[in-house]
Formats: sequence, structure tokens, C-alpha cells
Amino acid sequence: MTEQRAHNGFTLPAIGFGTYRLNGAAGAAAVAEAVRGGYRLIDSAFRYENEGAVGRAARDSGADRASLVVTSKLPGRHHEYDAALRTIEESVYRTGLDAIDLYLIHWPNPVTGLYVEAWRALIAARERGLVRQIGVSNFLPEHIERLDRETGVLPVVNQIELHPFFPQPDALDYHRERGIITEAWSPVGRGRDPLMFEGVVVEIATARGITPTQAILAWHVARGAVPLPKSQDPARQRENLAAAGIELSGAEVDAITALGRADGRLAGQDPAVYEEF
Repeated sequence: MTEQRAHNGFTLPAIGFGTYRLNGAAGAAAVAEAVRGGYRLIDSAFRYENEGAVGRAARDSGADRASLVVTSKLPGRHHEYDAALRTIEESVYRTGLDAIDLYLIHWPNPVTGLYVEAWRALIAARERGLVRQIGVSNFLPEHIERLDRETGVLPVVNQIELHPFFPQPDALDYHRERGIITEAWSPVGRGRDPLMFEGVVVEIATARGITPTQAILAWHVARGAVPLPKSQDPARQRENLAAAGIELSGAEVDAITALGRADGRLAGQDPAVYEEF
């Protein structure tokens, strides 16, 4: 399984596990099953209201704690420095873990304009041992450059919307140049989208004897992005993770990338203007 490496040597596995809407006892059971099935990167957020379930899953899974990368994210309503630190503390307490392995700013909220202040809080949280690695989500290059310019600290990860309808080649290139790992949310689109039924995806999947979802996840891996698929079904979880071992040809990767649209965002959430609290 190909790892992705950041500028400071931090690594992530080729495929992670998304947990949005996996809450309570059922959510904890689904996440624990994913870990037992081989996932080592678990993605959560303060806004998902499931940090407790994720922490419980990490403890119940039987996995070596040091092998897991448990992730959470800071919501936009807590970007002020003191509020951000309190929120990070609360995230750690909710998980019941010794520390959170990777903590991200969920959205830059550039109109509000406090993301540098929030970043300074993440730096302080790392120095205090509350979190081990820090990164961002939905940041544009201009936002990342400002973080570097004003704090001298680059994120290790930027988690962005990335799927065949919105392949983001420029973002991938920028992250690669700066040593930032790209994570992909909604990596196979959402249930209402016809992505799984696109002819080229189905053709590649059929020719290789794999599922359309596996073809899309393998496309992410081939491009150097870390997709974060979600499933409550153990068989589907294992199927998704197995996509890390599928090597698509350059022509197949290009064919799926060609599905990209001028603005293929699923919900029009442009980080240049979008605010989420």
C-alpha cells in the first residue's frame, strides 16, 4: 500500500476512512470494524459530533494505538485563538485518547478572516502535546501561503473536495510542490450523483473485474491523493480498502480525469467565499 509523505516526514496510508454521520454506538461499531479490517487513518470533525464514537472505536478495535491516525477538525465558529484551544481540548477529551494524531482547520472562512489566528492555536496545541500533527481542510493556495508567511509553519495535510467530476489537478500539483499531503473528501461523489454510472468508470471496472467504486478509489491513489470513503458495511469497507492495491494504467487515469467539469463541486462550496461555522 503506497504511503503519502509530507514535508516533515509525516506519512499517511493510501486510503483512509470517513466517519461523517457515523454516530453513537452504531457508529463506534462501524468505525471499530473498519479498523479491524485494516484502516489506519480515521477522519472525524468537531462538527460531526462523533469524536466520542471514533475514540471509543479506536480503543475497542484492538489495534495498536501507535498505528492509528485519528483526525478531527476545528469548526469555523471557534477560530478565535482562545476558543480554538478550548475546542481542541474538548476534542481530545471527547475522544478519550491521549492526543489527537492529526488536527485540521475545517474551512478557512476567509470572509471572517480568522484562520491565521486559528492556525496559531493549532501550533500551540501541537506544542502542548494535545495534537501530534496539524493541517487544514478546504484551503486554497493563497490561504496556505498566508499561513506560511505569517507563522512559518506549513500544514502537513490539506483535505479538499476531490473526485472525477472535480479532479483539481492544480491543487494536487501545488500540494506536491509544497510537501503537503492531499486528502479527498466525497472521493466517489455522493449518493445522488451519477458518477458510479459513468461509462468510462463502468468500462474500466468491468474490464478489470472490480467495482466502479474501486476504480475511482484506485484513480485517487494513482494521482497521489488519499481518499476517505465511508461505509457501515464491513464487506464494502474491505472492498474499498483493497482498491489501494489496484494499479490503473496512465490511460485509465486520464480517462477518468477527463470526466472533470468546469466547476464540478457537488454543492458549490467554493473556499474562496464559502463560510461554514
